[in-house]
Amino acid sequence: MLAPQAVRIFLAFAFTYFFSALLRAVTATLAPAFSSELGLRAADLGLLAGAYFLGFAAMQLPLGRALDRFGPRRVLVALLALAVLGCAGFALARGLPALIAARTLIGVGVAAALMAPLTCFRHHYTAAAQLRANSWMLMTGSLGMLASTLPVQLLLPSIGWRGLFWAVAVALALSMALLMALVPRDAPVARAEAASDGGYREIVAHPLFRRMAPLGFFLYGGMIAVQALWAGPWLTRVAGWTPAAAAEGLFLVNLSMLFTFMAWGAVMPRLARRGLGAVPIMTWGVPLSLALLALNIGLGGGAGAVHWALWCVSTTVVSLSQPAVGQAFPAALAGRALSAFNLVIFGGVFCLQWGIGLAIDALGRAGWGESDAFRIAFGAFWTACAVSYLAFVLSGRRGGDVRADNGR
Repeated sequence: MLAPQAVRIFLAFAFTYFFSALLRAVTATLAPAFSSELGLRAADLGLLAGAYFLGFAAMQLPLGRALDRFGPRRVLVALLALAVLGCAGFALARGLPALIAARTLIGVGVAAALMAPLTCFRHHYTAAAQLRANSWMLMTGSLGMLASTLPVQLLLPSIGWRGLFWAVAVALALSMALLMALVPRDAPVARAEAASDGGYREIVAHPLFRRMAPLGFFLYGGMIAVQALWAGPWLTRVAGWTPAAAAEGLFLVNLSMLFTFMAWGAVMPRLARRGLGAVPIMTWGVPLSLALLALNIGLGGGAGAVHWALWCVSTTVVSLSQPAVGQAFPAALAGRALSAFNLVIFGGVFCLQWGIGLAIDALGRAGWGESDAFRIAFGAFWTACAVSYLAFVLSGRRGGDVRADNGR
């Protein structure tokens, strides 16, 4: 593929993914407004934020089949129409049930915002270019999450959170037009092979998929759960920051993530050419993430935006699992492989966002102070991450260290 066409394809998908990521993370910034206007508790906030991921995760298995059969552009454009309706419904909602329903529809509508480009890249780009494009798509997502913090906080007095969702609905409609104009009509999918087996047995039986899955669920899903929701309440309810200061802190977290994914995109093709893949990098990198998470829990109210930014940055090492899983399968199975793994990740996001909220509320009812309730809930999260890393290491020792076949 010629470089100008590759750039156009990337930019069209990146524009869409920017707003998908903004929608994913904006509840962290809007949490104080929802709590004061609608009287939402921690569990309500967790459920509202997690509803996006519930709709998102529910689509992943049918999405994988659709991507392999119909191609990325057609599938993404069709789903984005639902996201536009979801944003309009969220702007019009007057109570928690309507908000949850609309946010679930948004999750369904943007379910292909990352999987469609990654599937397209698997068909069009070389293995090294896929690693770069994957990291830079995640960088674009970090830019969207960055926009969901301080910029959204600054916009709220003038347009309100309802006006914000109307604006995003318009932007998503524009992204549909860009995809139709800039992305090839049909990606070169091996359609006969893709249509012959619509199942996932080969995917979930693969040793690399099974080895990556626990880390994907707990650590990758947990990173998104904290970045997209719980970092904000930690700053306001544990560290005692004002909503405006918390928005600035979240801006710092997401800015750090943006530059980290930019760096991964720059260095990963070089590391891959030297034979250093996702598995050894994750083996050495995850312990740092676990150590920083334990430090933040121990600091309690002393853990501010810088501490959570450092933890998020260290945890981005698990993002390398996604292209590794995609490259472990033939191109005709890429959509299913990537979507199945994405289901693992975002199933983890939903469970952890809601589960942490449930734990915080339960501990509060049991008489624990708010700060201690947060720390205990996050301590349980740390334990799950540590166990998943242990499973990852032991799987490699039992022969589960199967490298992605970059040549396929």
